[in-house]
Amino acid sequence: SSRVLWTLAVTQFILYETNILGTKGPRKMSVLLPRVDDDGNRHSYRPLNESESMVERYRTNDTENMFVLKNKQPVWNEQLRAYVLNFNGRVTQASVKNFQLVDPEQPNFVYLQFGKVDENLFNLDFCGPLSILQAFGIALSAFDNKLACE
Repeated sequence: SSRVLWTLAVTQFILYETNILGTKGPRKMSVLLPRVDDDGNRHSYRPLNESESMVERYRTNDTENMFVLKNKQPVWNEQLRAYVLNFNGRVTQASVKNFQLVDPEQPNFVYLQFGKVDENLFNLDFCGPLSILQAFGIALSAFDNKLACE
């Protein structure tokens, strides 16, 4: 089961999937964005009913004109006894809030990474086609423990 967490005026949806380990394991996140064409124009979604919404289209695998990002799944490090991702030095503290977003078709290119560097201090790195508002909204969603970790 998944929940729609956030919708921004620039049309963005963040879906967190229920983790079988609850709050103990890594999160599973999908971010749905309108695709941007070569001229820099975002596709406009104007659903006439719920079945035409971005979320419902995604759930039926209709992702035409949609840019879908998923969090890169961390790997278990037996030595550290923790899940880990390589943040290339930009994240220095372990946190359930740390994540990277990738296109499933290109899993080695990180479009957004967010992670803890000190108590109450986090780094946010992102690139296009994400806007600063979209990147910030996605990062803020990591702080909603109730929805993100249920």
